Amino acid sequence: MDEANVSAEDLSFIHQQAFFVQLDGQIITRLFIVLSTSLLFFYVNSVMFFTLMSKPIFRETSRYILFANIVFSDSILLLSNTVLYSFAVAYLYVFKAICALVMLFSVVTQTFTPLTLAVMSLERYVAICFPLQHAEITTQRRTHNTIGVVWLLASLNFIIDMFYTTVTMPHSFIAPTFCTRERLFIDKWQLDLYSGLNGFYLVAVAVIIIYTYVAIMVAARSISTDKDSAKKARNTVLLHLIQLGLCLTSFLYSVFERMLSTIDLTLYMNFRVLLFFVLFILPRCLSPLIYGLRDDTFRPLFLSYFRCRSGNVTPAVILH
Repeated sequence: MDEANVSAEDLSFIHQQAFFVQLDGQIITRLFIVLSTSLLFFYVNSVMFFTLMSKPIFRETSRYILFANIVFSDSILLLSNTVLYSFAVAYLYVFKAICALVMLFSVVTQTFTPLTLAVMSLERYVAICFPLQHAEITTQRRTHNTIGVVWLLASLNFIIDMFYTTVTMPHSFIAPTFCTRERLFIDKWQLDLYSGLNGFYLVAVAVIIIYTYVAIMVAARSISTDKDSAKKARNTVLLHLIQLGLCLTSFLYSVFERMLSTIDLTLYMNFRVLLFFVLFILPRCLSPLIYGLRDDTFRPLFLSYFRCRSGNVTPAVILH
């Protein structure tokens, strides 16, 4: 078609269509990058979880039970955040009920991991400072009961929000919405409660981890304490502190997103993919992977399954 014979309105329409085609291509590219990376790390987490379920020594030992729950939680968080990110990139409006369901998995698992890190630090503290009582205190039943309490604490904030919404605005769940945590809030006190409770949890977890680290260091100087076990436990608790730091990176996503919202749209969307990858995907996948690879009992079996070599690999004896 000769451009000279085309009206200004037609040219404008053609240019708009070309822009939207280019935009759709960019959206598909970003979604492909995020989805493929998420599925790769989900596979790694799945192999770790399968490894932890494959041997009685893992299913019956307190710290491995806790570790398995962290791997499971981070896998659910990875999938739910990927879904939420896909909604945002594709500018999809979904029913508030669907948004609430996906957000439930995201919010609860995001809180669950830091709380479980505190429990794992306490388990190491008991193993070093109270070695004679360790087996009695960290039984399977008590460990599972503790995990149940942690899941309840992690869900508390969201349960309150959903109960309040159900009572005050029950019909809002069938309304389409752009799915974000803030869109589920009705009143300002919900945002204050969300921020306050998360802040309290994180401070409490940090205090517990630092306290157990210091207590183990003090116990390591005792003549009656096994020096090697105390050193391993101290390094493990220090790793939990690093894992807590990795968990906190997800809270920086919204901060950086607001900071970058003033730049060019195309550049902003590219940075958004990078931020999601660096602040959400990598920390939640590297945290359990690093913990698992440094464990002499877990590592050989995990690597065997990961390489699809399910030969007779016997886990090493666990030393408290």
